Formats: sequence, structure tokens, C-alpha cells
Amino acid sequence: MIFRDVYNAQFAFVWRSLRRLGVPEQDCADAAQEVFGVVHRRLHEFAGRSRLTTWLFGICLRVSQSRRRKGSRREEPTREPYDVADPGADVEAEVERKRGMALLERILARMSLEQRTVFILFELEGLPLDEIAKLLEIPMGTVQSRLRLSRKTFRDAVERAENAPSMHHRAVAETGA
Repeated sequence: MIFRDVYNAQFAFVWRSLRRLGVPEQDCADAAQEVFGVVHRRLHEFAGRSRLTTWLFGICLRVSQSRRRKGSRREEPTREPYDVADPGADVEAEVERKRGMALLERILARMSLEQRTVFILFELEGLPLDEIAKLLEIPMGTVQSRLRLSRKTFRDAVERAENAPSMHHRAVAETGA
């Protein structure tokens, strides 16, 4: 396995995993660099006993935990990147996709790291429960319990979001327009 190939094929997965594990957007570049530093040093040790993405997620998890413990956060203002509209894109669908992603991030942030990790690995990345148990070095029953609790948190949060009046409806109700 060649590092450059792993980097090119898995960069988006690593970035996505770091974000889902709670690394702020402005810190993801540094965190991804940390992850790929570990990958570069240890790629020769990867024996293929698990999926490459499982191994990478484990590194992402440890990097995100380490950054959280250190309180690592660059001090720079958060800026939204400029979105350049694709003239052929369905703008409404893109707005809905971004709203959905923002909701997902808010829901994941409400979960404990243990529940969030199992939810991400099972529901979003599609790893089987036994592989999750092996990666996290916890019993299968613990994985199942965390998944059950995280699914409940997710369902409850989605239900609250669906039942909350939209910003437009609140503005109309407040102004009486």
C-alpha cells in the first residue's frame, strides 16, 4: 500500500470522520494532517485484519480525543467559505442538504463521544457491530447499548426539529403578517 494512494482515496473520509467526531471545521486541516502523519509513520504496520477505513477511523478518534484534551483550537475568526453557485444545480436541494448536514452535526454534538462514535461507525459508515466492538475494544453488548441510546437521541432530536415551527412561520406569527 502506498501512502499517496491512501491519502488521495481516503482524505474525504478522514475529514468527514473528524467533523463528525466534533473537530471544529477550522481545525480539521490540522487534525487531518495529524491523522495522515500517523498513517505515514504506521502504514507499514497495517496488516489488513480490518478495513482500511476502520483503521483510519481509529486514528481519527484518537486524534480528536487528544485535541479535545489539549483544548487545541486555533484562534482565528470563523468564516464561512464563499459558495459559488453551480448554474445547473438544484438550489433548493442543496439548501435542504446543507440544512440536513447542519442538523446532523447538532445532533451528533449532543451525543456522548462513546455513543456518537458507535452511531457514526454503524449508521453513517456501515461498519458491522462486531468490527466496531473490535475497533473500540469493548464488548458487543456495550456496542449494542450505545447504538440503541444514540438512535434514541437521534430520533428524539429529529422529531423535535420536525415539530419546531420554521423561522418563516415564527416571523409571520410574531409580526402578525
